[in-house]
Amino acid sequence: MMARVMELVSTAARMTNAIGAGLAGLLAPGDVVVLTGDLGTGKTVLAQGIAAGLGITEPVVSPTFTLVREYRGRVLLRHLDVYRLDRVQEAIDLGLDELMDGAVTVIEWGEGVRSLLPLDRLEITLELLAPDEANDNTRRLTIVACGPAWLDRVHDLTAAVDAALDRCGTPTC
Repeated sequence: MMARVMELVSTAARMTNAIGAGLAGLLAPGDVVVLTGDLGTGKTVLAQGIAAGLGITEPVVSPTFTLVREYRGRVLLRHLDVYRLDRVQEAIDLGLDELMDGAVTVIEWGEGVRSLLPLDRLEITLELLAPDEANDNTRRLTIVACGPAWLDRVHDLTAAVDAALDRCGTPTC
């Protein structure tokens, strides 16, 4: 698999949200964004930023117990949480491949269904930094642009993330 990696540090939830909003400007129907990381690392906060960047104004909440939530903005957003799925077959039964058609799809805990995902996707891992490295609000985001379509957009991806971080350079982000 061809990939390009970018690492960022977010020092606040509003910054993680802004990164998501910046990414949203690049997203189009058919794009898949996979979010991984432990509980409390900001996966849903990032998804909320993506939704805001897509023009979605309704509250975006974790789909943990519903598995899939849909939101309408400039494009359809499908927000999935596959944490509760025990087997890949359950994702197949859920119709994961159909859910990824015609929408921007954000999948929390997507590492468990990686074998079902398209080659072209963004994979974003969020992790808390060690307490001796930063405060409780600081996260490392590792963005991996996978597949030829995302490699073709990596310059735009970098510019979008840089612009989001520039906007967050002040405490009022």
